Amino acid sequence: MATTNDLKNGITLNIDGQLWTVVDFQHVKPGKGGAFVRTKLKNVLSGKVVDRTFNAGVKVETASVDKREMQYLYREGEDFVFMDTQDYDQPRIPARTVGDAASYLLEEQMAVVVAFNNGVPLYVELPAAVELTITQTDPGVQGGDRSTGGNQAGHPGDRGADPRAAVHHDRREGQGGHPHRRVSRAGVTSRRACA
Repeated sequence: MATTNDLKNGITLNIDGQLWTVVDFQHVKPGKGGAFVRTKLKNVLSGKVVDRTFNAGVKVETASVDKREMQYLYREGEDFVFMDTQDYDQPRIPARTVGDAASYLLEEQMAVVVAFNNGVPLYVELPAAVELTITQTDPGVQGGDRSTGGNQAGHPGDRGADPRAAVHHDRREGQGGHPHRRVSRAGVTSRRACA
């Protein structure tokens, strides 16, 4: 337990059974009335941001979120198997917790962060970019058709059977113009609860 006087950016609170991270806070002491703390909170699981005001000195329940850097090993059924690089523990993370991040996971990928609260996995954070091999380059359409958005790196859905491969949509002719392309995950972070 802590009080609103102890709040700081990054601390995680347990409010009504949900975990919220303090994004911003401000202590306010108006001329009339009691002091209060104005906060901006982000839901750990959904990513939703809300504003909330607390009276000064009110007790709040803090929660610990343990972020551990892991290596993604493989998928087995509906679970994703990771390995903690410190103690070699291999937790199984359900697919619903991994969420959209699954499209960007590559076997033996390092620097994947898995967040836990009391041993329960909360979400998965991936590195900013992954490197994929371009296996096919389709010729683009000329003559004013700009709706296909040429010169784009492949998307995870374009990989086919090989998770490290991507189809490169290009307006230039030929195959394999760029043997490798870094594909940004565009902020994909899983924020789904584990039942």
